[in-house]
Amino acid sequence: MTQANSKTASQSPPVAPRRQHWFSRHGITVSDDYAWLRDENWQEVLRDPEVLNGDIRSYLEAENGYTESLLGHTGALQKTLVAEMRRRIKEDDSSVPSPDGPYAYFRKFREGGQHELFGRMPRGGGDATIVLDGDALAAAHDYFRFGGSRHSHDHKLVAWSADVKGSEYFTIRVRDWDGGRDHDDVVEETDGGVVWSADCKGFFYVKLDDNHRPMQVWRHRLGTAQADDILIYEEQDAGWFTHLHESTSGRFCVIAGGDHETSEQRLIDLADPDAAPRLIARRETGVQYSIADRGDELFILTNLDGAIDFKIVTAPLASPARENWRDLIPHRAGTYIIDHDLYSGHLVRLERANALPAIVIRDLTSGEEHAIAFDEAAYSLDTMGSYEFDSTNLRFSYSSMTTPSEVYDYDMATRTRTLRKRQEIPSGHDPADYVTTRIMATSHDGAEVPISLLHRRDFRRDGRAPLLLYGYGSYGMAMPASFNANRLSLADRGFVYAIAHIRGGTDKGWGWYLDGKRDKKTNSFDDFAACARALCEANYTAAKRIVGHGGSAGGMLMGAVANRAGELFAGIVAEVPFVDVLNTMLDDTLPLTPPEWPEWGNPIESEKDFRTILAYSPYDNVAAKDYPAILAMAGLTDPRVTYWEPAKWIARLRATMTGGGPVLLRTNMGAGHGGASGRFNRLDEVAIVYAFALWAVGMADKGAV
Repeated sequence: MTQANSKTASQSPPVAPRRQHWFSRHGITVSDDYAWLRDENWQEVLRDPEVLNGDIRSYLEAENGYTESLLGHTGALQKTLVAEMRRRIKEDDSSVPSPDGPYAYFRKFREGGQHELFGRMPRGGGDATIVLDGDALAAAHDYFRFGGSRHSHDHKLVAWSADVKGSEYFTIRVRDWDGGRDHDDVVEETDGGVVWSADCKGFFYVKLDDNHRPMQVWRHRLGTAQADDILIYEEQDAGWFTHLHESTSGRFCVIAGGDHETSEQRLIDLADPDAAPRLIARRETGVQYSIADRGDELFILTNLDGAIDFKIVTAPLASPARENWRDLIPHRAGTYIIDHDLYSGHLVRLERANALPAIVIRDLTSGEEHAIAFDEAAYSLDTMGSYEFDSTNLRFSYSSMTTPSEVYDYDMATRTRTLRKRQEIPSGHDPADYVTTRIMATSHDGAEVPISLLHRRDFRRDGRAPLLLYGYGSYGMAMPASFNANRLSLADRGFVYAIAHIRGGTDKGWGWYLDGKRDKKTNSFDDFAACARALCEANYTAAKRIVGHGGSAGGMLMGAVANRAGELFAGIVAEVPFVDVLNTMLDDTLPLTPPEWPEWGNPIESEKDFRTILAYSPYDNVAAKDYPAILAMAGLTDPRVTYWEPAKWIARLRATMTGGGPVLLRTNMGAGHGGASGRFNRLDEVAIVYAFALWAVGMADKGAV
């Protein structure tokens, strides 16, 4: 008997009342007896959690109490975990200053501080000035998170935004660099980002609608009320989201719209903010593109003409329609171009082949290309952008599961690399004490699924070790084999930490993503189970010694795996899990539903999609059988995965399962999708996950030492 099961005998879990509810669609009738957990006024709950229905609040609080009653004995372990994770954080950490004109801008923390400080210093060195103090701004709020910060082109102002509810409604304010005083301008219910006009007299932003969707682009003029702002663009398709960013040259505001399959972009000339946005190329279903500009030419990353792993084309800025696109970097199957960046003399692309990333630099005068090379078996690599277009300097970051993050400046002309920062681990870290490696798992259909592994060098591969297996597998998001100091707390207690690079992500290219979505979604679940079995066969662990972990869409993965292959796992942690897939995809008032239809299918219109989702949706497939111990974690004000999804799932699990468990629900009553705010408060939630994992494999008592 596992330690998790041994603790359940004397506990009395909450019982959610069953309130009979049925609905029919496409001639199929579905029972949903826990539908009452969805507050009819959920939009208002996002803005003000205090208005939550009393019955629902009482139930969630009872679940929190039950979880505490079972995990409370791990309190000392959790404190130990938080203390050691905190000792690995450089408390006064700061970013490498990023130059822009006469200044270099940076972010930093103070010793003991939870939130970032934003500042700058003279470009050549000198005294730093702090303009935004996150700790001071957060002092009056239970929750606080910065949304964005962008200085004006004349370096006199900074536009900044924050969310104080966890609902991802960000309020924008404008502050003077000299004196640090906020102007009277207050722009509410935005996505948090701004793009300044060239004259620095106003900015563009995206406003969220009543269903929390970013559909409108507005222009705000400094010194005026938000009610006087001018609507610049409004997306008419409720399935599309709209975002803004500054173009590579800084000349334009890019209005980027799209869903998970199709995109469309427009340009606003920042020197002429009254001009109407210019369309680059009209939307075409299934065609994606993103632009970078240089002089009178556009460099466009696209999947046009069947370029599954994307290619780069060029087009004249004056006539950018598709008929004028010309291949520059042709499509190469199996080499996925993740992103591109542009400088006055160089084109930079970040690409991935065989689940490993690379940076490739092209001299735009000679056409010569070269790559920046790395040696480890599994690693993470990313470009970091720049305020300055006319530069030969490329800043990038590198890490692996054993190597802390390193930031380099790379001169693209001379091909010299300068280390600017290495992540410090104040309590000490020797990469030689750990091993990172990669193995492959063969899935049900023969697909080879990469698994990245971290363990101590003195680890014995005898099939007895506990293992945490992490997965996501949706939206084309790859899971990087990057450094995370928190994971060392598990590795140092004998765990193997593994990342399953399953289909639904782009770890092996865009085709890897396509093979894990819509009617092929179950490939993601089967890949994850195949990874668990492969790790057992390779003697890294054994069945019932594995703890699965995933969040959001990765939480859906956890729910599906619990239904389909629960016998492999001692425990499962599902953070903000998307487990009520069918009901969510049927509710077109929810923030993410229409934009999600290309990813999951539209069960409102399509009977095929309805049946496909119904067949795997974790909530709808809970069965009368044994389940592993499960911890579901939710955020009350989460606009992405609403709190009622994990609440309904846990209620149905507890009422249906015939053995195993326990199944636990922990709802953060003051936070949203990202969990607790503040870098140290977040450690409390990580510690709960790790304590649960140790408990599930019978190691909670040993883990406290």
